[in-house]
Amino acid sequence: MVIERGKRKVREGVVIRTSMDKTAVVEVTRVFMHPLYKRSVKKTKKYYIHDEKNECTVGDRVRIMETRPLSKTKRWRLVEILERAK
Repeated sequence: MVIERGKRKVREGVVIRTSMDKTAVVEVTRVFMHPLYKRSVKKTKKYYIHDEKNECTVGDRVRIMETRPLSKTKRWRLVEILERAK
């Protein structure tokens, strides 16, 4: 019998920094309509992710998933690399 955990958040973004060991910084951009002015607004957010094999490079497009706290700032882990940097 498989016990399923709660739904975990999944995001897609671009790796902007890999200077740490087993850690990368991913920038996730989202576009939404402003509720009052009805203009499209672009917001970016940075996530510290756990990259066990240090396989990310700057510019890679990746999919990340929420996980338990791994350190003071890391709460996300690498699921897959969608597109390699050119």
